[in-house]
Amino acid sequence: MNIRAFVATDADAVWAILEPMLRKGDTYTLPSHWSRAEAMDYWLTPGHHVFVAEEGDRILGTYYLKTNQKGGGEHVCNCGFVTGVEAMGRGIARAMCAHALETAKALQYRAMQFNFVVASNTRAVALWKSFGFEIVGTLPRAFRHPQHGFVDAYVMFKTLA
Repeated sequence: MNIRAFVATDADAVWAILEPMLRKGDTYTLPSHWSRAEAMDYWLTPGHHVFVAEEGDRILGTYYLKTNQKGGGEHVCNCGFVTGVEAMGRGIARAMCAHALETAKALQYRAMQFNFVVASNTRAVALWKSFGFEIVGTLPRAFRHPQHGFVDAYVMFKTLA
């Protein structure tokens, strides 16, 4: 597997990964009704470093890395990760997280923070913990899950320096 920077010709494959996540509505605080244009505008927002994970000529996942806050918080980055439905359970998110941590260090970030990890997304929580992220805050019943109702969300943090 290879992880590389997004290029414009990746747009169809990235949309094919983002759309099922949006429609399911159980992991991100993004509107499930968003159009392709809205979702891609969000994912490719200026300031986002966007990457894809590929195997051969197939894109299996995507992530972005960005500065979490401006000014006094600009030394902390934030990421968003999505794995394609058919590639789940194959280590794609693990590879993207490892790449993101190395990229963040190369960009001289001192920490990485996930602002809103849905507690019912137990695979993501376990993965981030395996990389040394700690839950530093719990937002009680902050996410309206389409099946489980209101569930907690976590703020997760890892020092890089």
